[in-house]
Amino acid sequence: MIIYILLGAIQGIFEWIPISSEGMVALASQFLVKDINPVDIALFLHLGTFLAVMVYFWKDWKEVLLFKNKELLKFLAITTLVSLAIGFVLYNFVSKAVLGTGLLFITGFGLLFTACFNKRRKTAGLEGNNLALVAGVFQGLAVIPGFSRSASTIFALSLGKKSPSDILKLSYMMSAPVVLVSAGYIFLKNPSILTGGWIALPISFLVGLASLKILLNISSKISFVKFAVVFGIICLLGGLLGIFI
Repeated sequence: MIIYILLGAIQGIFEWIPISSEGMVALASQFLVKDINPVDIALFLHLGTFLAVMVYFWKDWKEVLLFKNKELLKFLAITTLVSLAIGFVLYNFVSKAVLGTGLLFITGFGLLFTACFNKRRKTAGLEGNNLALVAGVFQGLAVIPGFSRSASTIFALSLGKKSPSDILKLSYMMSAPVVLVSAGYIFLKNPSILTGGWIALPISFLVGLASLKILLNISSKISFVKFAVVFGIICLLGGLLGIFI
């Protein structure tokens, strides 16, 4: 139980930080949990932070669910469909190929690649469906451990004409429907994941809700690019040691 509490806390803390919560949880799961695919655990625990997004942005979700904000509804529909299409294909690959040292290598390279998205980019002027399509593609790629969903979608949304606050809000909101579908798929595929995973969900929700509020308040003051680089190098070194030891 303590192990799953730890995994829930890791998910809640790293979900909003551009260094890949999936990569961190998958790595920890690989060494701490037996008999369950670490990628499956990492994807399933996103359900806790999904609830945090729903609670924190409830007013916006209420407008979407009541069809009062059709523009946001359309944006979320496009990003969700594109993300699921790309993510499902990649999941079938990474869930089988990233065990052992392979997970360390993929996470390491993913984190280094993620660091590229933390640099400020000039707007490309994307709007409407085009912006939603690009954001959906980048979110779908985040199934790869180490490829930060928040970093990649923030980068994609920055190619439009959105304000920094709107970019963060859209990045977090667009994760919710994809997380709900993927967590449901993982559960149907392996219901036993709830045996220990149930305790991690409320932990990731509570920690995620608190860390989301903190991050939104300090997001303009902190850059996480150095963290991504450091974690990426550590993962690569770990993968090399795994080969020769």
